[in-house]
Amino acid sequence: QVRLVESGGGLVQAGGSLRLSCATSGIIFNILTMGWYRQAPGKQRELVAHITSLDITNYRDSVKGRFTISRDNAKKTVYLQMNSLKPEDTAVYYCNVAPSLPQWGQGTQVTVSS
Repeated sequence: QVRLVESGGGLVQAGGSLRLSCATSGIIFNILTMGWYRQAPGKQRELVAHITSLDITNYRDSVKGRFTISRDNAKKTVYLQMNSLKPEDTAVYYCNVAPSLPQWGQGTQVTVSS
């Protein structure tokens, strides 16, 4: 059974930082490309960053230079370090395989105040 548990969100002022974590189970984590996604109110879910099994990373343009995705295969956990946060980063953040599986976790809310 696939389980994805996100944590680390919160309320932060613009310019601040947060580190998100996603603990996984039920997947062969170390061979999969993992991604962080986000969904803002009234918008579609979008892929923010992904990391391959070889630690190759890719980011959407709006977060390049500010966000860093990483993984710990031993812990089956993927992280998202978010710096220089902006109000437009406000969203619920989810992790999943990239491309995504049908199952999703509960997500973690990130709110950036101006």
